[in-house]
This record gives sequence, structure tokens and C-alpha cells, in this order.
Amino acid sequence: MKFLVISDIHGNLEGLDKLDDCFKKADGVLFAGDFARFEHEETGLPVLEKLCSKHDTIFSVLGNCDNPSFISEIEQKDISVQNSLASYEGLSFTGSGGGSKFTGTTPFERTDEELVSDLDLIKNQGEQEWDNLIVLMHNPPKDTKCDTISNGMHVGSPLLREFIEKYKPLAVITGHIHESAGIDQIGNTTVINPGALLEGNYAWLEITKQGGAFKIVSTSLEHID
Repeated sequence: MKFLVISDIHGNLEGLDKLDDCFKKADGVLFAGDFARFEHEETGLPVLEKLCSKHDTIFSVLGNCDNPSFISEIEQKDISVQNSLASYEGLSFTGSGGGSKFTGTTPFERTDEELVSDLDLIKNQGEQEWDNLIVLMHNPPKDTKCDTISNGMHVGSPLLREFIEKYKPLAVITGHIHESAGIDQIGNTTVINPGALLEGNYAWLEITKQGGAFKIVSTSLEHID
């Protein structure tokens, strides 16, 4: 299975159109949030509608620039995995929406405890292996290549990292930090920040099943020509 990985669209409808060939090649689309442009929440709905017109299999969460109430819109489209659990071809998907409290100027800033609370469905399942789990979290986990701002500081979530270390999902898709597009590992978990589609960035994640277990075949960061 080949997944198109995107984040931080921020109202960029043209960027979605430029990915038409990628949408055709993808078995599914993983979107880590920020439909809307900064301080323009109304730009989120046109992005949602265009995104849903591009592919039938989409999993998404909200970003910090999206109003929390926008969750009803993505739930209506049946693409939300925020504070929920979905399945597809034997894989499980869950997600955490919004970003860490920082400037207070975006509508969906949350405490670390609130961010990780979206993943309580996994915690409440009891002890089991989660090697078929893909987690979408707009806010990156702390201390990876995916959460570094321009001054070199790691600004990701400690509690989201603790969740990954404990439950060991197959992959984590994140975003939020535009300048920190990257692919990294937390133990056996692959963490991907595709970068902002607003700036022409996206990624691929390819997964196969071997001997009853899911395995990541390849990952790559890409840029729209």
C-alpha cells in the first residue's frame, strides 16, 4: 500500500491540484492537519471539499490553525481519526489534533495533556501489540528531526513522544513545524513530517505485509516541481 502524506495545506488549493498524479498513484492519503490559512479559518472548508474530491480514502486530524469546531466538518466527510480509531486493509489509524500552546494566536492550541488525551482510545484497549497502527498527530513528538525550529530548539510534545515509546506504532505522521520536514525513528516507529504543502512539500509512505506483519518498505520526502 502506498500512502500520500501531506500536512499544513493552509488554504493552498493550487497545491492540491498540482498533486493530481500523486493522488492517482496513492492507495490512501494521510493528512496531518491545518486545512486553514493562518488567521483565516474560513479557508478550511474549500480545502476540505477539494481534498475529498481527490481521493476516496483519506485519514486526517485538525491543525492549530483550524477551529476546534471544524472537527464536525471532517467527521461529516468521514475522514477524521482525531480522538477516534479507524481501520483500512488491516491497518489501524488514530490521531491527535491541534498544536502545543505557544503564541495564543491560533484557535486550536492545547496543553500537552490535551494533545495526548486524543489517543486515550489506544490506551484503553489494554496491553496489546500496535505494530499495525499509524498515528496522525499535527503536533510533532519531542526530540526528532521533525520538531526543530530555525534556532535549533526542539519544540515537540514530550507526552506524545512517551506515547510512541510505550505503544510503538508502525508509523507517526506529523506536521506543524514547516521548517522541520524530515524522516526519523523513535525506536521501531517511523516518524514523518512531510513539510508544508503550502510550500510545495509532501511525502510517500509505502507499507507491505509479510508473514502476517506490516512492514514499511520505503519513505521519501518530495517537492512539487
